[in-house]
Amino acid sequence: MAASTVGTWLRSFTFGHVRQLDRVLGELLRRAWVAGAGPSDGPLTVDVDSTICEVHGHHKQGACYGYTRRLGLHPLLAFRADSGEVLHARLRKGSANTARGIVRFVDELIARLHRAHASGELTMRMDSGFWSAKLIARLRAHRVRYSITVRQTKTVRAAIAAITEADWVDIGYTGDGLAQVAETPYRGDRLIVRRVRNLGDQQQLFATWRYHAFVTDRPGTTIWLDADHRRHAVCELAIRDLKAGAGLAHLPSGTFTANAAWLLAATLAHNLLRWTDRLGLGTRGQLTVAKTIRRTLLTLPGRLTRSARRWTLHLPARWPWAHSFTMALARLRCLPHPT
Repeated sequence: MAASTVGTWLRSFTFGHVRQLDRVLGELLRRAWVAGAGPSDGPLTVDVDSTICEVHGHHKQGACYGYTRRLGLHPLLAFRADSGEVLHARLRKGSANTARGIVRFVDELIARLHRAHASGELTMRMDSGFWSAKLIARLRAHRVRYSITVRQTKTVRAAIAAITEADWVDIGYTGDGLAQVAETPYRGDRLIVRRVRNLGDQQQLFATWRYHAFVTDRPGTTIWLDADHRRHAVCELAIRDLKAGAGLAHLPSGTFTANAAWLLAATLAHNLLRWTDRLGLGTRGQLTVAKTIRRTLLTLPGRLTRSARRWTLHLPARWPWAHSFTMALARLRCLPHPT
């Protein structure tokens, strides 16, 4: 349809309509997980992050210059770590602080996961922008494990300085440098610290350590917890897929609620690709780029014809992905109808 038609449809959304659409996305997530795309009773790791969605023009409600010095809006996003699907999304104005609304966002996210029958251990990974005592207290109340990067405050630096040299353990983190990890208690949590020193040709005149620390209440060894926390970076791949393929590179409307509806529509399109990948193609251990699924299975020269009250889908001849397409279609047709 024409862009003006889409714009008219988006501008018809009010705040209540956006919340209704968000409820629909939660129900679709539940149905997809019941059909076999969910973690069932296994552990579930959720990565929470925010991003800047740019806009153009000064007649955009809520658009401001944030920490990136670019005009845009600042949505909150929650991703499933092993599949890349979006579990929850909420649009905010561009000047919103990274942690603004995070406590309520976490409450809504956990309730949605419970409605989707995720009964296993839940872990949330976040960067330092979300670190706060209020959020940690809420996660503890929900009995959710967490792994949150901390800022280098005065008390954190003092805790790091109290670590003895004998406590540091070497890890294979950089090819041309030295990396070590250690652990110390901090306000009832485990403070895991990684320090890195460059030993290559471009090392500093006075070699110094660079520290990166996070708090967690998870069991496990220090080395394993540090490696798992670094895997929080996979959420950047999901954000890339959202922006490059699902339409979040630019928010089109001048109305805030219209852009909020556009965010949820892009989330739905992204999740449909992910569910097609897991349920149709059967990929479980690897994360396929959304652009690959779109290029091989969706953007194809085909047509539908009807004869004798039957529909026939005509696909290209000698098409290299014909087998994958037909097998995915057959698997999706075998899914039980939700009741």
